[in-house]
Amino acid sequence: MIFALRLTSLCFGLLLLGCASVTAPGGGESVSPLLGDGYFTARDGLRLPMREWDAEGKPRAVILALHGMSDYSNAFDTPAKQWVKFGITILAFDLRGFGAGPNPGLWAGSDAMRNDLADFVAVAHTRYPGVKLFALGESMGGAVLLSALAEPDPPGLSGVILVAPAVWSRSDMPLLYRAALFLAAHLTPGLILSNSAASHVVTVIPSDNIEMLRALGRDPLFQKQTRADALFGLVNLMDEARAAPAHLTANPPPILLLTGLKDMVIPRDATDGAIADLGPRGDVRRYDQGYHMLLRDLEGPRVIQDIVDWVLAKVPAPQRN
Repeated sequence: MIFALRLTSLCFGLLLLGCASVTAPGGGESVSPLLGDGYFTARDGLRLPMREWDAEGKPRAVILALHGMSDYSNAFDTPAKQWVKFGITILAFDLRGFGAGPNPGLWAGSDAMRNDLADFVAVAHTRYPGVKLFALGESMGGAVLLSALAEPDPPGLSGVILVAPAVWSRSDMPLLYRAALFLAAHLTPGLILSNSAASHVVTVIPSDNIEMLRALGRDPLFQKQTRADALFGLVNLMDEARAAPAHLTANPPPILLLTGLKDMVIPRDATDGAIADLGPRGDVRRYDQGYHMLLRDLEGPRVIQDIVDWVLAKVPAPQRN
């Protein structure tokens, strides 16, 4: 999730000492990417915590899931427990700087995240030969995934699922937000923006599932604060994601884009612009009662089932004995 975007207007009112921008360090060595027991090792040797929800027997499909800002791989626990019932296996790792991985709170950079996605897809192909792989990105994860599709060598996938993708580019932001973010990132990059402070400035409701939000508030791995330089990096990523539809390959994989009409985190104009640029390449589902956290909203079961139906329509039917 990206609540901190709404906090950039606070920067003018905070007087903190400046410090150097910090980027999350890599693993420091060159290795072959690997899926281990409870972790994923990227090409630079960095080990990232990973969760698996396994379908019984050989899966009909595999979904590789990327979480949103402040979140971590456990974001997919509820939908994954439903998807496995349909023969779909789900793998999700804590993106760099999030969850239980190294350097929590530090931004790793868009390129590092896209490289991790490419490695994750490659090792999943090796583990599940002959099984169709789908990637799902929620919010920030959706921005990673969408921008990766515009790379010269996009990951080999049978389908892409974008759940409330983070496509709020600078061109869609008010001037005050852009100016405050620039000043904070360059003058006080270590400035800490707290989600709790947001209530004094603007009310952003990420979901109508209040019990789930309370549980996140108690979860020590869900980040409650965001550095200004991490927020700046996120906006750079969103710029890339917003521009990506114009640079997709001639034959991208099928794309399912899900959006809630009550989303208060990603403005409607930004999402509608990305949808327009995707054109017929995007299968769009809009949810009248959907907020930003579509998979965990009260309407989540409907969204979860829509994803199942879309994925299974693209894989072979199970063979009868």
